[in-house]
Amino acid sequence: MTPVHADRLRTAGQVAVLCGVAAIVSSVAVWAPADRVTAVSWVLGAAAVVAGLLVAGEHDGLSVSGSFIVLVLAAVFLGPRSAILAALIAEAAAALRLRTRLRLIVVGNIAPSVVPAVAAWLLIDLVRQHASSTPAFFGAVGGASLLAITVSFFLFAGIRRLAFPALQQFGLRTFLADLPSIALNVALVVAGAAITVKLGTAGIAFALAAVMSFSYMSHLLAEARERSRQHVSLSWGVLAGLIRAMNMRDPRAARHAAAVARFARDIARAVGMSEREIELAHTAGLLHDVGHFALSDRVAERGRPLTDEDWQAIERHPELGADLLRDLGMYGPVAQIVRAHHERIDGRGYPDGLTGDEIPEIAKIVSVAEVYDTLTASDTYRTPVSSFEAIRELRRVAGTQLESRYVEALASLLAGEGLSYRHADSADFDRELDMERRIKEAAAGA
Repeated sequence: MTPVHADRLRTAGQVAVLCGVAAIVSSVAVWAPADRVTAVSWVLGAAAVVAGLLVAGEHDGLSVSGSFIVLVLAAVFLGPRSAILAALIAEAAAALRLRTRLRLIVVGNIAPSVVPAVAAWLLIDLVRQHASSTPAFFGAVGGASLLAITVSFFLFAGIRRLAFPALQQFGLRTFLADLPSIALNVALVVAGAAITVKLGTAGIAFALAAVMSFSYMSHLLAEARERSRQHVSLSWGVLAGLIRAMNMRDPRAARHAAAVARFARDIARAVGMSEREIELAHTAGLLHDVGHFALSDRVAERGRPLTDEDWQAIERHPELGADLLRDLGMYGPVAQIVRAHHERIDGRGYPDGLTGDEIPEIAKIVSVAEVYDTLTASDTYRTPVSSFEAIRELRRVAGTQLESRYVEALASLLAGEGLSYRHADSADFDRELDMERRIKEAAAGA
């Protein structure tokens, strides 16, 4: 399909969406019975504004607010026109809060708000006509809630895919991941309906106050996640820039960091560490030599004899790297591991002369990974050896310099791998860094 035809198809899809919404609203205006206008109308109207302003989400992205609960309760207790109006009010307030583009509001957001409101009312009205028992009524409220939120999501996802393919897309996997939240929202609607039936206007005001409090907490959580995402993005951006700068004066730096990260991660997994520890080993491996950035060009230059002062400077790089990571606010244990990755089991390492159990376990893993890559890589400062010869050397120093358990774990890993894995000459720093994944995970865990 040519770009011109694709643009025409998107335009036709947008027009079809607008015509469909207009037809639904017109049908409701002409054929639906009159709404019940009570004090509840004002309560729900105010709640729609608050729900929209407390929306949690991203500009032009998927957002979450309490408006869904408001529009379903409006459909239940007032009628379809009030439900549509509540949906439009909440959508306008949310668009103002998120600064959503006007075209996206009109085409992409109104239909997923208005159509579910009408669908919820139709189901409630159908049950109200044929069954008046309380269990049937509350079952209908729950069913209407589930129907509304399902219709809303898939309309939203479908319209974006058809009319706005350049924006982030959402599919069935996203919906399934949100099922616990959907169940909670349905339960809140049913609870709100029950309180309203029992207590009237005061009841619905109380129920919506609780929902808005929940929405406010979600709003605060979304802001915390965004701040965390920005912080992690900045921290990793600085660190990646430092390693790339190191790589300009020593072309081995980035590849070596990626290789050590990969070997450290796989060793940690092989010995049965937790996912958190495996990720920590990978991150520490990626950053283990970042302290080299603070060393002079003389130390980094190959082929030049090193003085005693040069070696003293080199032995400070774990300490310098750890201080740099702490200053950037990186996860504390990473700095601790980076500081200890040149310690030895026999206490003859640096910078602190730690022995045995005093050395963090993951630092011992990074040490094994670093020594192995230094021995086998073709871009090292020494003549590379085969994987077999490297493991033999690692076993020779196991128990004095390196931890025997992790040396054997690496040996077992290498036995089942090919040459490209055993000699990590093609290890890629950007692939191991995977900046986007790290930022998303940090935001999700805020």
